[in-house]
Amino acid sequence: MSHHETPTAPKPATDMSPPMPGPDPALRKLDRFVGTWEMKGRTLDSAVDNVTARTSFEWLPGGHFLVQRFAADFMGIEIQSLEVIGHDPATGTFPSTVYASMAPVPLPYRWEIDGNELKITAEALGATFRGRWNEDGTVFSGGWRPDVGHEDDPGNIPYDLSGSRAA
Repeated sequence: MSHHETPTAPKPATDMSPPMPGPDPALRKLDRFVGTWEMKGRTLDSAVDNVTARTSFEWLPGGHFLVQRFAADFMGIEIQSLEVIGHDPATGTFPSTVYASMAPVPLPYRWEIDGNELKITAEALGATFRGRWNEDGTVFSGGWRPDVGHEDDPGNIPYDLSGSRAA
């Protein structure tokens, strides 16, 4: 090549990169959560609602992970968290990591979805959530309960809540 010729520009990396895999189709089970939800409920020892919360779900670009941003007033205590939910094809479940304002370390959760039913296991907390969608998918309700052997753990307070999409 003489000094008058312009060298050919290298191809952008995207042209040389193998195509990225698309999201696992099982992640579509989480689509119903996308959006903003308002919830209220109560601890089992209360005659009046003492839990209010607002949560929003959105897909990260690429569609491999769902992000939940949660804020609650739990018996007068402000709680906030960020949760990243993925999919484990080996178990068919949806493992997640929760970064919560009341915990000094990330907390592993595991979501299981069966039709209109949801189970979230938080082994590190010794608690399980069981919930259900109504038939048309507009209302969600359920509750957290301590797992056997964790009923007296500090902070493991059973409660129920229900919610619908924010207006």
